[in-house]
Amino acid sequence: MNDIIEVDDRLYVLAGSSLADDRTRVLKQDETFAVHDRFGDFRRLGMGEQGLYHAGTRHLSRLELSVGGVRPLLLNSSVSEDNRELLVDLTLPDLDIGGWHMPSHSLHVLRRKLLWAGTLHEAIRLYNYGERTLDLKLELAFEADFADIFEVRGLERPRRGEPLPAQCGGREVRLGYRGLDGVERTTRLRFSRDPVALEADRARFRMRVSPGQCVYLNVAVDCDGGAPPRADIDFSEAVRLSAGRLEAERAGVGRVFTSNEQFNDWLNRSAADLRMLTSQTRHGPYPYAGVPWFSTPFGRDGLITALQYLWLAPELARGVLAFLAAHQATGLDPARDAEPGKILHELRRGEMAALGEIPFGRYYGSVDSTPLFLVLAGAYYERSGDRPFLESIWPQIEAALAWIDDYGDSNGDGFIDYRRHAERGLVQQGWKDSDDSVFHADGTPAEGPIALCEVQGYVYAAWHAAARLAALFGEQARAGALRERAADLKRRFNEAFWVEELGTYALALDGDGRPCAVRTSNAGHALFSGIASREHARRVANTLLDERSFSGWGVRTLAQGEARFNPMSYHNGSIWPHDNGLIAAGLARYGFRDAAMRIMTGLFDASIDLDLHRLPELFCGFRRRPDQGPTRYPVACSPQAWASGVVFQLLQACLGLHFSADSPQVRFDHPQLPDYLHRIHIDNLRVGSAVVELELTRHANDVGINVLRKEGAVEVAVVV
Repeated sequence: MNDIIEVDDRLYVLAGSSLADDRTRVLKQDETFAVHDRFGDFRRLGMGEQGLYHAGTRHLSRLELSVGGVRPLLLNSSVSEDNRELLVDLTLPDLDIGGWHMPSHSLHVLRRKLLWAGTLHEAIRLYNYGERTLDLKLELAFEADFADIFEVRGLERPRRGEPLPAQCGGREVRLGYRGLDGVERTTRLRFSRDPVALEADRARFRMRVSPGQCVYLNVAVDCDGGAPPRADIDFSEAVRLSAGRLEAERAGVGRVFTSNEQFNDWLNRSAADLRMLTSQTRHGPYPYAGVPWFSTPFGRDGLITALQYLWLAPELARGVLAFLAAHQATGLDPARDAEPGKILHELRRGEMAALGEIPFGRYYGSVDSTPLFLVLAGAYYERSGDRPFLESIWPQIEAALAWIDDYGDSNGDGFIDYRRHAERGLVQQGWKDSDDSVFHADGTPAEGPIALCEVQGYVYAAWHAAARLAALFGEQARAGALRERAADLKRRFNEAFWVEELGTYALALDGDGRPCAVRTSNAGHALFSGIASREHARRVANTLLDERSFSGWGVRTLAQGEARFNPMSYHNGSIWPHDNGLIAAGLARYGFRDAAMRIMTGLFDASIDLDLHRLPELFCGFRRRPDQGPTRYPVACSPQAWASGVVFQLLQACLGLHFSADSPQVRFDHPQLPDYLHRIHIDNLRVGSAVVELELTRHANDVGINVLRKEGAVEVAVVV
């Protein structure tokens, strides 16, 4: 992923993300998200990313609470385990009030916040633990800059729209902005009590609290975006509706519990993050990439996240496939790197996207989204047996296959490559999309068109997936031709990309066919896809797990000792959880389960040391040191969807868990568990119309599987 800045009227891509770390608290629901400080405020601190956002625009840039004329003291700040609520405990210092001294900690201030239907709801409760009645002034200071998300990130604009006059009256303030795109965006603040003063940037209340009693102030901040005002919903009703949606979302998803409570913390937080990041679109659920800069649909991220979570939540994969099929490119548009059949890279809303000030309103500059779309389609059928849905998107599958044939190989060397066409688009169009991520052994940049190692594997897997679906739909000759093309690609790949002296595959081939002979994590994706030959797979595994590549926490994006290695870089030495998940799945595919468990153990240990047991987008690739946690990458996005999904992919890899739509069947192929997981309980695992409940127990030499409940026709098989 990338951030954009403008220098001398040109757009540059920076490898960076958010500061949504342990100093901030994040809430998200569908198109709306909020980044708070630990006090529950929005302040102009750090990178200035705090605020309330809706549909690509910041609707509230400041919200600061004061009580008794001072900012309260922080006692505790946490997000609930299900990610629905932010809860902040505050108190006051010693104060002189009306000629008498109020001791510190006499007043408890509780802030509860949640998002529902484009509204930020807050309940503020004051409880008096003192011996005298308190007559206090409570003030909320606020501001709405209506900045586009790219402005917040640092992109300067020569012109902006105009702020509209604030409208204040009764218990309500309405702030507005008319953008250059002609859209009026509004923010409405509503209060449950009459203020003693109400202005365009603040509301003051008199709060009289007797000993042993509490008083409340409820606040609702509506992000209307020009739509009619929403009906009034009080805080308790928002909580009820939010809880109902959560219960409905949980009902269709499998659940995993283990004998290790710390591992459960990682599982539970990851599942909660995936629910929070998933937005309901008219095509179905879609996991938005991350908060704050990537809270929007990304093709590659959504596809990989859906693959990670497929075994527990096939409905998410269906939503991703339906959304991307609906947004598939149908024509040539070089300004968006669009070509017929190509799958979306990124979709943006907001003023700057509407005006074309950024190229990412509907942008197609990724070389891997299209084959990954086909991979997910095949995997979704095997998991669900949902033939009618696959038939409904078969034209889009055909178009994606045609894109590979007609546009994927620009120089005719038989490998899928990329070269930027959009003047302001991405230079690098694989998952490592920072400008400096593809280079030769001496560090010189590779010139395009560039054929990435992992992309050839994705195409190989895509052709096999499409062959399976073609056979399903009676196109046997087409299926056979696709399998033959996949076999030929595998042969040519192993000849052209293998670097004997490195014991691994080249990162890429440049436009002249010269290999970028550097040790990178990309080679692990060749195991994931199955394109690696058996004789090369073991050497790739050994290279990935040696001390130059494996830090102790995970596999580095670039091995130590290579040109451009920097453990603090975005793509040249850092550790990405999703990258490691794909590598672990590849290792397990070739029978290297012990190596896959090493990766899972490293990331599990990292999760213990990280805030909320939440794996971030990436962290630094420094060598693991005794009694010290992983080194944080200072601007890593957290939460991030494909970092949240990795724990489920790792478990599936270690258990050798597969599904067959034809039987239907759940199969465990030589399952293994690490010594810190003695038991795993899997509940609500749905296979078609059937559902099973399983318990797995680790023994000295194998894993025992007990079927606790089975409803419907499904077979549970174990290969040992």
